[in-house]
Amino acid sequence: QVQLVESGGGLVQAGGSLRLSCAASGRTFSSYVVGWFRQAPGKEREFVAAQPWSASTTYYSDSVKGRFTISRDNAKNTVYLQMNTLKPEDTAVYYCAAKKGLVVSNWLAYEYWGQGTQVTVSS
Repeated sequence: QVQLVESGGGLVQAGGSLRLSCAASGRTFSSYVVGWFRQAPGKEREFVAAQPWSASTTYYSDSVKGRFTISRDNAKNTVYLQMNTLKPEDTAVYYCAAKKGLVVSNWLAYEYWGQGTQVTVSS
């Protein structure tokens, strides 16, 4: 059973930074993709970033490219999302998710989800 636990959310002023963590457990993740998604009130869940567990290739949505960085620590089975130059429109609940196979941006394709962590960016 795969478990994903996010942490690191909070309240930050516009222009600030936060780092989210996603601790993964339950199996070997070498064949998995881990992604970050977010959902703001009244909006659909949207893709933020993703990375195959066994590769260094990274994928980002246009809205966060150049500001957010996804990375992982294999020894800790943890994936990170470093968020810089935060904007009020980045305010959302952020989720990490995992799936086997290729990276896709459609959240419906991801099988395992964490509980989410709130990120609030004040103007």
